[in-house]
Formats: sequence, C-alpha cells, structure tokens
Amino acid sequence: MIDIVGLIASNLIWILAIVIGGTLISISVHFIPVGGAPAAMAQATGIGTGTVMLAAGAGIAGIIAAGAVMAVNQNIWVVIGAAAVGAAVMLAATMIVATWIYAYGVGVMPVSAKVKYDPITKYRQDLYVSQGTEGHGIPTVAYVSASIGGLLGGLGAGLAYYALMKVSTLPVTNLNLVAVVSTFTIGFFFINSVIPSYNIVGTIEGFHDPKFKKWPKAAIASFLASIPLGILAVVAVASLASVGGL
Repeated sequence: MIDIVGLIASNLIWILAIVIGGTLISISVHFIPVGGAPAAMAQATGIGTGTVMLAAGAGIAGIIAAGAVMAVNQNIWVVIGAAAVGAAVMLAATMIVATWIYAYGVGVMPVSAKVKYDPITKYRQDLYVSQGTEGHGIPTVAYVSASIGGLLGGLGAGLAYYALMKVSTLPVTNLNLVAVVSTFTIGFFFINSVIPSYNIVGTIEGFHDPKFKKWPKAAIASFLASIPLGILAVVAVASLASVGGL
C-alpha cells in the first residue's frame, strides 16, 4: 500500500519548487504581447494568437530543453537555465518572423498604441499607428517584454520538470518517466497560463501595458492552485515506480 502522507512529507521541498514554478509561469504570461485575432489582422499590437497557446508553446520549448539537458547534467541551475533560454528563444523566433510578416507582408510599422514613446528606444509611436487600430506588429518594448516573459516561463517550467524528475527513484533517462513527467508539466503549464488570462481578457502588450499591473492577483491565484496540483503530481509520479507503473 502506498504511503501518501509519507510521500508528501518526504517531498515537501519538491512540492514547494513546483508551486514556485507555477507562480513564475503565471507572472510570465503578463510579459508576453498577446494580440489574439485583432493582431492577426494587424489591428492590435502583439502576436496574433491566444494567451494560453503562446505561453504554453514557450513552456513546451522550455521543457524540451530541460529534458535534453537533464539527460547529461542534473545540476538544477543548468537544467532550469536551459529551460529559460529555450522558452525565450522560442518566443524571440516567433516574434521576429511575425515582425517580418507585418512589415513586408502587411506593410505596417511595429508600433504600440498604449504609449506615446517606446520605453526602450524612445521612438515616437502614435504617428505611425494606423487609423482605427490599437497598434500593430511587435515594437521593441513588446519584444523585450516577451523575452523576459519567456525566461520566467521557462524557468517555472524547468523548475516543475526538475522537481518531478527528482521525486522518482528511476533514472532520469527512463523514457517512460520522461513521458509521464513531461505530460504532467505541460498540463501544469496550461493551467497556470489560463489563470492569468482572466486578468488579460483580450490583448496585452507587455510590461508597459496598464493590464500588467494586475499580475499580483494572478500570481496569488496560481500559487494557491499550484499547491494541490503539486501534491497530486508528486504523489502520482512517486507512486508509479513503486507499483510498477513505469
């Protein structure tokens, strides 16, 4: 019989790591310039997709990087660092390609309608905003903001992945273990990407957007939601090996 209380008590540090990871994921979403359908039609600043899809895409890239690195180096800082860089690179690549499409395909300038001057470059924005739109493309401030968001999101995903891998007594190269932990981490990332979506409700341009100030509410909600999720994930992963499930 599985000692659930014992599993929880012996893995409190990893549960805490998962909770911190979930909170970081929630905060990271507010940095990412999400434009949704309006951005897809160059009528709003940001990337033309939804909050969850964009954030989770970055998270999955981070998990892949963490898994690849952990197979050869189990130092926690190396693993979560790789996850952070992997997620940031994924977002950076997505944004640069989107910028090419907006500039050379649609023919619009990457500008923000939320600020008169770009906080990073100090370039004037309002003069280049097309009439009837809320900005378009991905200006420098949004690009920098998304890169920060990718780093934080990847850090959170990598921390959750590392914690769940350490919970199991199986070797980190066990493919079944990797599959199970990756599935749990991806689901965990999706949940903590959805929670801040209720803060954003539509579009957000990054840390210069007024909606960004709402991040503490989402962070607290994700912190609380991550506690039962972390306990469930730890018990599930730790139990599978003991009952011969892996």
